[in-house]
Amino acid sequence: MKLLCDQMLGTLTKWLRILGLDTYYATIEMTDDDILQIAKTEQRVLISRDKQLIQRAKKEQLPYIAIQTTNLDEQLKAVLNHVSFNESSILSRCTICNTVLESIEKHIVKDKVPPRIFEQHDTFWFCKSCGRVYWMGTHYEHMKNKLQKLKQMK
Repeated sequence: MKLLCDQMLGTLTKWLRILGLDTYYATIEMTDDDILQIAKTEQRVLISRDKQLIQRAKKEQLPYIAIQTTNLDEQLKAVLNHVSFNESSILSRCTICNTVLESIEKHIVKDKVPPRIFEQHDTFWFCKSCGRVYWMGTHYEHMKNKLQKLKQMK
């Protein structure tokens, strides 16, 4: 399932991408018309806190998930009540640009990561769209804990 988050949901977008969900993030320059057109054209589920935008999506019979909180855990719970994710897809997308990550050989990232990271890790992924390099650092434990909490909330 493909998703589209409006401009108010940047952190939620990042976490949906961490879960491996194809999540388009609307830029600040986009109008509501632009957002609805992308949702329609790309067959994406609109996720928004904007009541007027949700009403327009409803009127145009577009699928949507209305978010009614600013609490990230509650936002994730609201989305995951409608959308499932495959655990094997976790950490498979770039959190910045939504591109599917690819494995990269360690020696290739030597000059792209801090020396300490290069020495401590053997497995790396990269985004061929924006060039960002990923590894399972200390932030990975934080993500695992949050994902465990999400599974219990469902």
